[in-house]
Amino acid sequence: MLILVFISVSLRFYQEYTSSKAAMKLSEFVRCPVKVQRCAGRVVQTELIVQVDQRDIVPGDIVIFEPGDLFPGDVRLLSSKHLAVSQSSLTGESWITEKTADAKENQTTPLLELKNICFMGTNVVSGSGMGLVVSTGCKTYMSTMFSSIGKQKPPDGFNDGIRCISFVLISVMLVVMAIIILTDYLKSNDVSESVLFGLSVACALTPNMLPLIVNTSLAKGALAMARDRCIVKSLAVIRDMGSMDILCIDKTGTLTMNHAIIVNYLDSWGSPQEKVLRFAFLNSYFKTDQKYPLDDAILAYVFTNGYRFQPSKWSKIDEIPFDFIRRRVSVILETESNASQGRNSQTHDRFMITKGALEEVMRVCSFIDSVDEGEIDTFSSEDYQRILNMGEELSNRGLRIIGVAIKRLQMQGSHPNMANEEITESDMIFLGVITFFDPPKDSAKQALWRLAEKGVKAKVLTGDSLSLAVRICEELGIRTTNVTTGPELELLNQDVFHETVKSATVLARLTPTQKLRVVQSLQTVGEHVVGFLGDGVNDSLAIDAANVGISVDSGASVAKDLADIILLEKDLNVLVAGVENGRLTYGNTMKYIKMSVVANIGSVLSLLIATLLLEFEPLTPRQLLTQTFLYSVGQIAIPWDKMEEDYVKTPQKWSEKSLPIFILWNGPVCTLCDLVNLFFLWCYYRDYNLFDVKFFQSAWFTEGLLMQTLIFHLIRTEKIPFIQEISSWPVICSTVVISAIGIAIPFTEVGEIMGLTNLPFSYFGFLVVLFLGYFTVGQVVKRIYILIYRKWL
Repeated sequence: MLILVFISVSLRFYQEYTSSKAAMKLSEFVRCPVKVQRCAGRVVQTELIVQVDQRDIVPGDIVIFEPGDLFPGDVRLLSSKHLAVSQSSLTGESWITEKTADAKENQTTPLLELKNICFMGTNVVSGSGMGLVVSTGCKTYMSTMFSSIGKQKPPDGFNDGIRCISFVLISVMLVVMAIIILTDYLKSNDVSESVLFGLSVACALTPNMLPLIVNTSLAKGALAMARDRCIVKSLAVIRDMGSMDILCIDKTGTLTMNHAIIVNYLDSWGSPQEKVLRFAFLNSYFKTDQKYPLDDAILAYVFTNGYRFQPSKWSKIDEIPFDFIRRRVSVILETESNASQGRNSQTHDRFMITKGALEEVMRVCSFIDSVDEGEIDTFSSEDYQRILNMGEELSNRGLRIIGVAIKRLQMQGSHPNMANEEITESDMIFLGVITFFDPPKDSAKQALWRLAEKGVKAKVLTGDSLSLAVRICEELGIRTTNVTTGPELELLNQDVFHETVKSATVLARLTPTQKLRVVQSLQTVGEHVVGFLGDGVNDSLAIDAANVGISVDSGASVAKDLADIILLEKDLNVLVAGVENGRLTYGNTMKYIKMSVVANIGSVLSLLIATLLLEFEPLTPRQLLTQTFLYSVGQIAIPWDKMEEDYVKTPQKWSEKSLPIFILWNGPVCTLCDLVNLFFLWCYYRDYNLFDVKFFQSAWFTEGLLMQTLIFHLIRTEKIPFIQEISSWPVICSTVVISAIGIAIPFTEVGEIMGLTNLPFSYFGFLVVLFLGYFTVGQVVKRIYILIYRKWL
């Protein structure tokens, strides 16, 4: 038993240690050097800009940041230039926030809306600046979000059930052991022999292989997921995946590609117009300031669809970069006109091309392009309202929109004066809009459908807008009849909140704490086993609280630290395989638990009855321990057994009542089989003068070992064993080998040393009839049990 425990603990330690090392290697790739202003020199100090690791930043440091930099702590801005920051890691919203050092805030301003404060974990999208670090580590705003981490995990029903059944077995063991020791002592008057026999019975009642079977099954599932490029940090989560019935998913990058594509390019009347795309392309192609994902989407669309807009015929004159006050970007381009004025002079056409937020682009327009009429009309209030309504309709369909406008500049020679941007960006001609969409992954719809087939419902929990989330879910086939938002949830009382969370499939504009509340509501009130898949800091609370926390290798470091599983690829099909492995692991574990408890309790009760009826011990301690050892070794193959298809189609959960009821129904069948064997030996072989202590112990040893080996095939399936359903070949081989050893031992020198003797062949004929009867009665009991309780394992 000590060897088995040592092997089990070593196996689990090795698997989890290996996974932890792999997870730590992922974090080693993340290095965040920060530019810091430091003083050098003992006598005359000189200010230097040096790069230090993020972990070496302390309050009081003055840091300098550029696009792409992460803030190493909470920072008070000292200076800024067109600074735009993404706070999606804290808020979950994909919108970009403008920050400025000159802003003056009052005490009523919400913390995350402060313009002059940048928070740890957020990053610079564009612009630059300098700031004073005011707090780091556990004193940052982000740390306050995670003050409850590690305290939210729900109780593990499986472990609680194992603990409960262990106490039951210990209680039964103490009672049976006391009765057997007392009975044996009254017959033999040998205290040491009676105590040894009682301890052997207690050992036989113990499911010795439970730790090894459980950990081998979990390790096997973890290795299977590792082949699918997953890191399983906690083996127990494999089993929880088999019980998972709700998967909460953060939309961005998980269900979608996480990059935009062009859907359409429309004129002011909503008709497709290539001219809009051409000028938007020229703007994106020639701008040299920070490139945004929408620029990449425009360029990719034009190049991959074969448009020939000939950017080589254009030359860039100047640029007005994007900033978060104007919310648009303009470039001035020049191209040769068809007219010429002599041999050495040419006329050039100059255009200002502007694209950006729809309202901001329309604000600088005085004219509108009427493509059908080939004329330029005045931009009227009716046109303005019509385009706004079109933009609102497109936004409600989950699309992002930018406006495009141009202005012809007839100039020769020198560059235009760009000193006054407001004058230059004025009286422009509105061309139309371009719409973008972050498309769902090709594999996501199939994976969600496969999960639904297996009884796992998907809920989308996102910080993005409701319209965008609904559009994505409609594309993926997720029902959107019940949707809600974070602000709406805040207004609900506790009971209505739980009902809303239960029925909603899409929950948008959620803060990190609201995601946590949703997960906890599903766990406590709905009694669901919840998985959460997310990759941002804003998902970390929910990842920690979920039964199955899942992140990706490109996710935030805190999300990966708290996750139970790290996906090396953002593919939901890996989770489908994980669910199947979890249910296979759970099913094989339940096979062992139910089989071993039923067989052990049934055999021990038989031993108790036989001890009371006979004048001698049914088995000596050595024989009983050998039988237990062989029976336990034969169970090593259980983790490699297969499960029926119907079993893996539904979530599997531990039921506190099911195991005791299962024992009450099936335990007496084992005891009945042993008692039939007892009375057959007593009645049949006593007439042939074969019935003595050695003969009885040899027969009892062989029958008990064969029954405990074969019972697994009866317990493992709802169907008729060996006829309708056959176990895997490792289990078959194990059964054959252990059965052969059990039959052969009484005929060998080992059996002679153990006090066994040869058995007549007529007894093996009886065993065939006995086990046929056992399987028949057991199958009848099984069918009645399934009819009543609608479940077997």
